[in-house]
Amino acid sequence: MNLLRPGERLDDLLVSNLRIIQDASAFCFSMDAVLLSHFATLRQGDSVVDLGTGTGIIPLLLTTRAKLKHLIGIELQPQVVERTQRSVKLNALQDKIEIICGDLRQIEQLLPGFRVNLVTSNPPYLPLGDGQVSLTSQQAIARHEVCCQLEDVARAASYLLGTGGRFALVHRPHRLTEIFHWLNKFKLEPKRLRLVYPRAGLEPNMVLIESVRDARPGLKILPPLFVYEGDNYTPEVTALYFREGV
Repeated sequence: MNLLRPGERLDDLLVSNLRIIQDASAFCFSMDAVLLSHFATLRQGDSVVDLGTGTGIIPLLLTTRAKLKHLIGIELQPQVVERTQRSVKLNALQDKIEIICGDLRQIEQLLPGFRVNLVTSNPPYLPLGDGQVSLTSQQAIARHEVCCQLEDVARAASYLLGTGGRFALVHRPHRLTEIFHWLNKFKLEPKRLRLVYPRAGLEPNMVLIESVRDARPGLKILPPLFVYEGDNYTPEVTALYFREGV
């Protein structure tokens, strides 16, 4: 099998012998996705959908945390889907991970009547109009709300979850009021929240939120997560990257 296309590279995920195909000129996964994949509550036998899966990093890492029933990654861009499907095949996970090409705004047509235990998403952070953006680039679609907005992500997650189902999201703290608005609108009650700081003394630049469908109010604020201590990762972050899988 010809694994790599021109411009692509093969990266080691440092757990369970997993590797991932990426194209630096398109969009590569970041720490946001790694943190989310470890933050989400995961149980043996869960079925999972990752909205806007991109490189497929979240489904790949979730397989190292528990023995799951099935994972589906939904991605809009056909060229990204093809690359991610090759990553799945490279890791011999075709029986566990399915990558679907489609628009999460049409979730009812993509997965009619489908219900899962967990939905994850590392969506675009920047609203249109926030800086210069080329609407044709893969990077723009991944970073700017060109093809989906917060409302679309929350609605799709709500559709896929029955009562008690979980939705884990990573986003930017300055958009928390919007996030809570759309979660509430679609009956997703925030239950766990953790702010991520580059290092002590700086403002947070990420927020991890887990909501539960149709749950009662009651939000637990978890201790802050610091990424760097001096020039190195903190022990907690280091442990996420260098660990044993299931």
